Amino acid sequence: MTATRTIPLRLFLAAAVLTCASPANADRLLDESVEFTGTFAFVSSGAPGLVIAGVRNGETAFAGFGETVRGSGIEPNADTMMRVASISKAFCGDALASLLVKGEIGLTDPVQTHLPDGFVVPEKDGRTLRIIDLATQTSGLPREMAQAGGTPNDPYAGHTKEAMIAAMHGEPFLFPPGTGALYSNLGFDLLGLALSGAAGKPYATVLEERVLRPRGMVDTVFNPRPGDEGRLMQGHNFDGTPLPFVPTPMTMECASGLYTTPNDMLKWIAWHLAQGGSEDDARRIIDHASLVRRDGLSPALGLDDGGAPMDAMALGWV
Repeated sequence: MTATRTIPLRLFLAAAVLTCASPANADRLLDESVEFTGTFAFVSSGAPGLVIAGVRNGETAFAGFGETVRGSGIEPNADTMMRVASISKAFCGDALASLLVKGEIGLTDPVQTHLPDGFVVPEKDGRTLRIIDLATQTSGLPREMAQAGGTPNDPYAGHTKEAMIAAMHGEPFLFPPGTGALYSNLGFDLLGLALSGAAGKPYATVLEERVLRPRGMVDTVFNPRPGDEGRLMQGHNFDGTPLPFVPTPMTMECASGLYTTPNDMLKWIAWHLAQGGSEDDARRIIDHASLVRRDGLSPALGLDDGGAPMDAMALGWV
């Protein structure tokens, strides 16, 4: 069977009844924008708890509303931890940009050259799968791979390197790489392994050294640490049922594994909005560049869910 990754509906928003807000800023408009937007979104969403955060000109604002877990009475705050699901892909693109700037990997490198022993990546209609194809959702790979061995408390136990090797055998592609766009978690799972191979260390270490530690993001992790239990915000499925807190296997870290906090996300966004520092600026330019335009891609599926149609793909960004 195919295990589908659910997306936790933890909206980063706030409401008007039980409000946890950051101290007043000199930028009163930022404070007002955050609280007003959050209030409207929370009231209209029906979610049990939401947080919202914003950054502008070096100042930040935060507001949290509702409850971290339904019935708990605990308001979310700027240090509340939540799983951010596919936002992990943008972090993976951030790490990839670091390797690109240092010449440790190339966008047109065949993926095969950076994967662990045992992987055999076939061609499709004469086209080779490249790093850029994985990072821009143009790999031609399906959304998920078939896997087995999961349990209710550990549904991704079967998501192993061996299962990924098996998934790439035979005819894994739905269309030739680089010719269309299709949202693929499997593609980013492979990208994480490729970045690990290029850097010569686990992907989690690459992310920690290149992204998290330099920006002081001390509460961004792949699995909650002992003592984090009381800080977790409950996610919910599309039907409103609570999602369990399940382990993140190493093979899923690039695509969907991160837990983080509003405070850490503000640090991450602030870095992306900043200017200055030759290497940092080079990384931002590469990370944010429109690398693949929608024009000429066929098919183009699963990338229009953010409220506006996708017109180009960057490194994990739509």
